[in-house]
Parts: sequence; C-alpha cells; structure tokens
Amino acid sequence: VGAFARIENAVRLERDLAARGVDAYYFRHESGLYKVRFGNHASYAAARAEADRLRRQGAIDSFFIVAPQDYAVARVTAGDDLRAELVATARRFLGVPYRWGGSDRAEGFDCSGLTMVCYRLSGLDLPRVSRSQYEAGRPVPRQELRPGDLVFFATRGGTTVSHVGLYLGGGEFIHAPRTGETVQVQQLSHPFYERTFVGGRSFL
Repeated sequence: VGAFARIENAVRLERDLAARGVDAYYFRHESGLYKVRFGNHASYAAARAEADRLRRQGAIDSFFIVAPQDYAVARVTAGDDLRAELVATARRFLGVPYRWGGSDRAEGFDCSGLTMVCYRLSGLDLPRVSRSQYEAGRPVPRQELRPGDLVFFATRGGTTVSHVGLYLGGGEFIHAPRTGETVQVQQLSHPFYERTFVGGRSFL
C-alpha cells in the first residue's frame, strides 16, 4: 500500500494504519524503497474488500494485492530453498537502525520485529514478540541449527527469553541488538551470546 524513499514516510503510514486497527508493517525492499504491507486473507475478494474500505476512508491510495504464489514459500520447492530465501531477506535489512517497539517503531526494527517481517515476507506467519516466537517453534539443538532457524537469548539474566535472531549458518546469526545500533551479523560464540543463549527453534 506504499513505497517510499524515506523511511519516516513508511513509518507514518504504518502508524496511521495501526491506529485504525490494521496490522501493518514496513520493510526495506530489495529495490531500496521502504514498503508497507498488511493483511493475510483467505481470498482475493476479502483482501480487495479491506483495501477498498481503507481507500474510501482516505487511509491509502493505490494498492497491490500479493497473491499466495508470489510468496517465497510457494515459489520454492524445497526446505533448503526457503531457508536460503529467509537468510537473503534478513540480509537486506543489514544497517537498518534498531528501534524498540511493536508497530510503533519509528526508524527500524526491534529484534522480534526483524524476524517476524522476514518470515512474513516469505509467506509464513510468526508471532510478534520473542517469547511467543520461542514458544511457537519446534526445539532444535544448537549443533543442529540450520539457516532460517531462530536463536533465542535471555539477555536480561535468568532463563526468560528477551532477544531473538535469525540463524545464518556457520555459527552466525543476524539480529537487531539494541538502541543506538543497527541490524547486524553476530557470532553465537561471542561471550555475551554464548552465556545468554537459551535455545533454537525451527518453523520449517
């Protein structure tokens, strides 16, 4: 429902839609533009009806409906291909600023926002917050992690999940660390993440 050269314009549309109860999210497209997307519907008619309603309200202008076959989960034929697609999607966000918050993020992603958007762009639904993502996934031992799996950490101490990243393979993961930093690649063997690692989860 929008494509913008400036991230703040995408954020503004996302916020406007969120204020109307629409589960919208923005992402950096491979073209370099920041795009806004919302909705998963059971049919084309349902998607069109919601978009038409929002256009009549003046919330959006032109729109494009993404068909299921356009998602990576439909285009690829093997699990490894889908995992590669997830990794490629995540790498597109390298350098995007961190911003804590759900649909209220203003200049980038928080950790679970990054993983959620990567999965949604591939046609896979994922819960919004890291703890819910951890509970929803299938446990994977650390030595069996594969690209596209999620890795979880208790960065505030104890064993309660408070951070998540997307595993890239080779002992690396991509994540949105904290305020003042950007989406970046990190090693699981880094002392801090080694100490706070809780577990891996797969959704594939």
